Amino acid sequence: MIRTMIVDDDALVRLGLADLLDGDPGIEVVAQAADGLTAVEQATARRVDVALVDVRMPRMDGIAATARLRALPHPPRVITLTTFDLDEYVYNALAAGADGFLLKDTDPVEILRAVHVVAAGSAMLHPSAARRLIDRYHAANQPEATAAKARLERLTPRERDVLALLAQGDTNADIAARLVMRESTVKAHVSRILTALEVTNRVQAALLARDAGLSA
Repeated sequence: MIRTMIVDDDALVRLGLADLLDGDPGIEVVAQAADGLTAVEQATARRVDVALVDVRMPRMDGIAATARLRALPHPPRVITLTTFDLDEYVYNALAAGADGFLLKDTDPVEILRAVHVVAAGSAMLHPSAARRLIDRYHAANQPEATAAKARLERLTPRERDVLALLAQGDTNADIAARLVMRESTVKAHVSRILTALEVTNRVQAALLARDAGLSA
């Protein structure tokens, strides 16, 4: 059962998301919050696996809340869910440690899928946001391609294989099947990759890999 928290200052949005999530037999809504500060308090008081967090909120916005949530001893994974498809929000959310970025008009089925995907340790971005993010991040960091390649030198050849598939959006199960290894071994490799590259999540690792020109 995936324990979720909904963080949004609009009561109707919280109600709609709660109905959607509770309709999935594998998801349970265990907390709700109308602002980021309350969200941090809720996640501190109870275990939360995935938090769906709005960006614009009073007292503490979703970006600051994401950073605080990810810094907890038992941090929930975070999906930023917003009305506004703005590049600044995407960049800031990922920098704060979010594992997903979706618009509120995303198909309900895709929102449910995102919760499952992120809970399993993968990342999920709204398609338009993902494409722009990759293109603009890559273009902005062309002068730093050499530095990115140097960071990848910290990895073993097997870890580079795992990272190349991760950068394509493959899940741990996909990578395990393609590289003929146990899924637990893939998880261990991913953990080591994040540590070696000094990034906080799979999205940041994938962007670094793309910036360095790594491909499967």
